Amino acid sequence: MPDLLLEIRSEEIPAGMQDRAAAALKDAILQACAEEGLAFGHAASFATPRRLVATVADLPERQPDRAIEFKGPRVGSPDKAIEGFLRGRGLTSLDQCVTHDTGKGEFYFVVETARGGPVADLLRGHIEQALGAHDWPKSMRWADRLERWVRPISGILCLFGGQIVPVAFAGHVANDATVGHRFLAPGRTKVENFDDYRTKLMATKVVLDPKERAERIAHRARAIACAEGLELIEDARLVAENAGLVEWPVVLLGQFDDAFLEVPHEVLTSAMRGHQRYFSVRDPKTGRLTNRFVLVANMETADGGDAIVAGNERVLRARLADARFFWNQDRKRSLEDRLPDLDKVVFHARLGSVGDKTRRLERLAAELAQYVPNADVVQARRAARLAKADLTTEMVGEFPDLQGVMGRYYAVHDGEDAAVAEAIALHYAPAGPSDACPGAPVGVVVALADKIDTLAGFFAIGETPTGSKDPFGLRRAALGVIRLILENRIRVPLRDVFGVAVGLHSPPPSSAVEALVEFFAERLKVHLRESGVRHDAIGAVFAKGDDDLARVVARAKALQTFLDGADGATLLTAYRRAGNIVRIEAKRDGRAYDGAADPRRFAATEERVLGTELVAVAGRAERALGAEDFAQAMRAMAALKAPIDAFFDRVTVNCEDTALRENRLRLLAQIQGTLDRVADFTKIEG
Repeated sequence: MPDLLLEIRSEEIPAGMQDRAAAALKDAILQACAEEGLAFGHAASFATPRRLVATVADLPERQPDRAIEFKGPRVGSPDKAIEGFLRGRGLTSLDQCVTHDTGKGEFYFVVETARGGPVADLLRGHIEQALGAHDWPKSMRWADRLERWVRPISGILCLFGGQIVPVAFAGHVANDATVGHRFLAPGRTKVENFDDYRTKLMATKVVLDPKERAERIAHRARAIACAEGLELIEDARLVAENAGLVEWPVVLLGQFDDAFLEVPHEVLTSAMRGHQRYFSVRDPKTGRLTNRFVLVANMETADGGDAIVAGNERVLRARLADARFFWNQDRKRSLEDRLPDLDKVVFHARLGSVGDKTRRLERLAAELAQYVPNADVVQARRAARLAKADLTTEMVGEFPDLQGVMGRYYAVHDGEDAAVAEAIALHYAPAGPSDACPGAPVGVVVALADKIDTLAGFFAIGETPTGSKDPFGLRRAALGVIRLILENRIRVPLRDVFGVAVGLHSPPPSSAVEALVEFFAERLKVHLRESGVRHDAIGAVFAKGDDDLARVVARAKALQTFLDGADGATLLTAYRRAGNIVRIEAKRDGRAYDGAADPRRFAATEERVLGTELVAVAGRAERALGAEDFAQAMRAMAALKAPIDAFFDRVTVNCEDTALRENRLRLLAQIQGTLDRVADFTKIEG
C-alpha cells in the first residue's frame, strides 16, 4: 500500500516551534484520513530548523465507497413536506426511502452511495487546507499573497506511492526533490519514498530526527568534556534547544579568561546558556565552574572548528566583560540604598509599584513568622524588605533569570545576616512543580509572603483565573503556597492570613478571602490527585471550614480510608437515606426537623440504642478531632453502623403517632449531624 511523504522547507524556524508545528501538520493529515474514511498505518513527524516533515504509511490508493444518509421529515409529516424532500433528492416515491428511529421520533432517510476517488487527489486538497490554516504563535505574510507561515517557504516535497502530489501553497508547487545541508551539501536531491528521503538527507549532512540530533549533542558534549578531565553541567532543555538550531550538530570545546571566574558562577552560566546557548563545564573534583564551555555548531570545517571556536570565544568574552562590569558597578550601592528606586517600578497598574509590594511583604512576613517554627521575625521582615531590591540592579536588568540569586550575593556583600541573604535568594521558589521548596524558616516565611501577597492582590481587584487563562500565574503561586506549607509541615490558618493580606489593599473586598479559600481547595485537589487522595474527600473537609492545609490533608486521608472500607460505604448510604427522608418530610410539612431527638419519646429498642450511641459517638469523635486523631474519629463513626442498620430494618419513621414521627425524624437528622462532625458527607460522590 502506498505511503505519503510531505516536506515543507523554509528559512530557519525558531527551535521552540518546530516539534509542535510538525506534530500539528501530521495530526491535520490524520484527521483528514479519518474524515475521508481512510485506513492508515504508522504515522510520524519530524522537524529541523529548515523543514517540517510528516509521513503516513499504508494508505489505500482509492477511497472506499461510502453510504451517506440524508435525513428527511418525520414519519407522518404533511404531504407537501414529504414531496419537497423527495423532489430535492431527485426521488419519486417513499419506497426509495428508509425509516429510522432517532430517539426523537421516526424519520425518513435517503441512502446514497458516494463513490470513492483517488486518495492522492483527496490528500492534496486537505494538505493545502491544513497549510493555509496552520496556527503559528507568530507568523509572516508575503507582501503580494495572503498566506502566512513562520518564515519564507523555499520549497515543498510531496509524494504518494512515489508519485508527485502537486500540493500548491504560497507560490510553490510540490515536487519530488529535497535539499541537504545549506553549506555542506547544497543542491537538490530527488527521492522516491520516506526511507530513501531519510537516507539521502543523512548523506547530505542533515539528521532528520530531532531526538537523534539531541542524543548526538548530549553524547558528544559529555565526551569532549571528559576528554579534558572535566564534567558537563547537564541541561536537557539546552540540549533540545541546540537540536532545534542545527541540522548537522558539530560539538566543540572553547574557553574564556580565568579572570572572569571572579564573577558569580550563576552569572557566567546564565550568560553562556541564555545568550549563546553554550554548555557550562565544571571540575568534577571540586564541583566548581571552569573557564571552559561547550558549543554546538552547524558546520564541519577544514581546520577542525578552530575558527568557529575562536569566533565564539570572542563573542563570549564581550558578554562576560559586560557581566563583570555590572557585578562591580552594582556592589557600589547597597540593597537598602536601592529601595527608593522600587517605587519607580510598576508591579501592576491597580496594585501599585514594587515598592508598595515590598511594604506589604514586610507586614505579611511579620504575620507569617509566628506560624513557621524557628522563624525570626526581625530577620523575616528584613529579608522581605530587601527581597525585590535587586530588580533595580544592572545585572538583573541584563539577566532577569538571576533575580533573587543576585540579591543574595549583594546582601552578603552588604553584610546582611546569612539567613536574610538565603531568604532573598529563595523567595521566588518554588517556581514550578519540579522546583525545590525552601526549607530554612526565614526563607519559607518570605516565599509564602511573596506568593500570598500576589494572590490576595489580584483576587482583591477581581483578576482571577478563568478557564485555561491565568496571565498572572496565580495557579502556580497557589501551588507554591500549598507545597511550602505541606512540605515544611507548617500549621497556618489560611483565612486569617488571607484576611491580613487582603486587608493591606484599600478598600479590602469582603468576598476575596472566601474566594481565595475556595480557590485553594480546588488547587489542593489538583495537587493531591497524583498521590491518590480523592478530590471529594478534600472538598468534604474544606466544607467544614477547616483552612489548615496540613490538617485538611490528614483529615481527608483518614476520611478516604474510612469511605473505602465496608463500614464507611454502609454509613454513607445510611447518611443519604436519612437525609432524603428528612428533606422530603420537612418539605411536605413545611418545617425543619432540627435539634436532638427526645430520649423520653423513644418507643422501640432500636431507636433507644441508636439515640444512646449517637450521643456517645459524638463525644468520642469530638475528643478525637480535638486531638487531631482523625483515624480514631472515623473509627468512632464506624460504631454507628450496627444500630443504624437495625433502626432502618425494624423502625417505621412515618408512623401514625405524630409526636413519635417527629421525634424519629429528628433522630434521622441527628445521624446526619453526628457524621457531619468529621466531614460534610454531602460532598462525597458515588
